[in-house]
Amino acid sequence: MTTALERHAADRLGDLYGRYAHLVDLVLALALMGCVTLGSALTLPGAKPPDQDGVGVALMGVSCLALLKHRTHPRAALVVTAICTTVAVALGYLLTPLLLAPIMAALYWLATLTDRRTTRVYGCATIAAMTLAAVFSDSMEHLSLVLRTIGPFFWLLLPLAAGRGTLARRAYLKSMQARAEHAERTREEEARLRVAEERMRIARDLHDVVAHHLALANAQAGTAAHLTRTDPEQAHRILTELTATTSAALRELKGTVGVLRRPDDPEAPLAPTPGLHQLPELTAACESAGLAVTVTTDGVPGPLDPGVDLTAYRIVQEALTNVSKHAAVDAARVRLVYQETHLTITVSDDGVPRPRSTSPRGTSSRGTSEPGRGFGLIGMRERAQSVGGCLSAGHRPEGGFEVTTDLPLRPHPSRVAAPVPDLVPDPAPDQRN
Repeated sequence: MTTALERHAADRLGDLYGRYAHLVDLVLALALMGCVTLGSALTLPGAKPPDQDGVGVALMGVSCLALLKHRTHPRAALVVTAICTTVAVALGYLLTPLLLAPIMAALYWLATLTDRRTTRVYGCATIAAMTLAAVFSDSMEHLSLVLRTIGPFFWLLLPLAAGRGTLARRAYLKSMQARAEHAERTREEEARLRVAEERMRIARDLHDVVAHHLALANAQAGTAAHLTRTDPEQAHRILTELTATTSAALRELKGTVGVLRRPDDPEAPLAPTPGLHQLPELTAACESAGLAVTVTTDGVPGPLDPGVDLTAYRIVQEALTNVSKHAAVDAARVRLVYQETHLTITVSDDGVPRPRSTSPRGTSSRGTSEPGRGFGLIGMRERAQSVGGCLSAGHRPEGGFEVTTDLPLRPHPSRVAAPVPDLVPDPAPDQRN
């Protein structure tokens, strides 16, 4: 609280000083004039005061007036004050700190307004001139040589050190302000990046849930409509499974959108995260839509990180959805290969791309799937990369399509997530999304 008040007061003083700079300079010049007037009247005990009182006062008045130009001409102001002070000392005035007040002010402003080399050159020259003037001054002949030189030297060195310190402090405050502004921009950019990443993650989840379940529901409804006349019992069974498919879609949508709720919201869903343990339900839903899925496992299944488990399930789900929507085939294969540190998942089929005008799997009453270039493969690649894996997809040499992903069983804790790519349609062959 105190620091904030002090900072506010300093800012207000700085604003007032910048607004009334010329008035402040005039007040300082008048104050310095009073100092030199008082200093010209001082003499050592037993010493005779100089006869040219009016000349000395006039010289010091000129030096004070020269200080009014210290902002634009700091070197000239220092030279004028140094010459006037040197002449005053030569006329017999005692070299005191009061008489040195204008030249001390000029040295301070020179140190704060010019570079280091200029300050060093002009400062050393001024100190040398004042020291020599003190050595040969008649008003200081009662003092030893050491006292004559050491006094002006340290009095004139003080404003130079103070000016350099002020300049260093200004540079430090400027760097701190720049650093604070950079940190603020960095925080804003990081916040925007996190928001974009979260939006991308939610978009991927929604795409996976909606694309999969709607594709299955479309396939089940088309098959039931085709079998209504020839096999009513089979059609009734498929329609019953259609209800289960839409219910599952609603549950997953509620779970996905539920992450936008507040953590303390009592209505926030608490459903478990999908994983490879739900593959039987996934394959059963695909079979009800007319797609037979064969799952084979090689190696010893090991525990998966929750993020990797969800990623693996979503990739399999999306790959099977693509097979159901875009391939003229009734069967697909899922192979899980567990290794020491990695899990390799392969989803393949032997079909060919379904033409735009052909109904799914040869039926005439099923809804057609318009080929397009969507975000399915992009989402799968993003999911794999988000846990440190990789994914490839393309046509098989012997026919059909294959999606292969390699995922680590447990992502490295020091891994930094890759930047979220733009939503650009994936140029995958056979128009799969």
